[in-house]
Amino acid sequence: MDKVKVGQLKIQMQQWLNEAEEFINDIPPVQLYTAVGVVLSTLILLLIIRLFKRTTSNTIVLTGLSGGGKTFLFYQLRDGSAHQGTMTSMEPNEGSFILHSEEDKKGKLKPVHVVDVPGHSRLRPKLDEFLPQAAGVVFVVDSVEFLPNCRPASEYLYEILTKASVVKKKVPVLLLCNKVDKVTAHTAEFIRKQLEKEIDKLRTSRTAVSDADISNEYTLGVPGEPFAFSQCHNRVIVAEASGLTGEISQLEKFIRENVKP
Repeated sequence: MDKVKVGQLKIQMQQWLNEAEEFINDIPPVQLYTAVGVVLSTLILLLIIRLFKRTTSNTIVLTGLSGGGKTFLFYQLRDGSAHQGTMTSMEPNEGSFILHSEEDKKGKLKPVHVVDVPGHSRLRPKLDEFLPQAAGVVFVVDSVEFLPNCRPASEYLYEILTKASVVKKKVPVLLLCNKVDKVTAHTAEFIRKQLEKEIDKLRTSRTAVSDADISNEYTLGVPGEPFAFSQCHNRVIVAEASGLTGEISQLEKFIRENVKP
């Protein structure tokens, strides 16, 4: 009995195939090719959209030297308060959330994945874990203690700006001058110029040592010209903030420009 049913099923399938073949043969070639082209185009478009969605990142990386106020900024973004940011971080602070200033729009906006990477030199390798997924990097500078830290800050920033994971994807970098509420704070323009001068010295000295820097795959600036952030492969923006008082509007603007709602 089973063999009879299998035989009937084969006959029925063969009939369907024959009918399908006749139907296709009756379609004019032009219409057939057009239909196939539409189907293929639709499949390709859907594949592109899917791949684009997969590669769109919502990660913002906060980094910089220790003591710059990164942890204050992290908690201001998340809670609207710096109450938990009073200690130097030894482990990355990490969280996905709607910015505190956008709480009234919760459910309508895309959460931001913010990572506060410790600035201690021994812990900086952790930065490489997050840069490949970064939609933007925020390099925090202490505007008050800037001059004594100008050289190490320049070296750290140089490393970031020449990393392949930043250059290839043209990850935007926000140079955020923090603690501007203090009377003794240096201006963002002063800090920008000093960092450019120090990075210019760095690239000259490192090029003299080797044509290809061991730890970096890319060089900065235009040969024969003084270095400026405008020469970078990616976009570098300078802004001001105060993690203590909560004045972080320029930081929030940078985040929402690079993590779309």
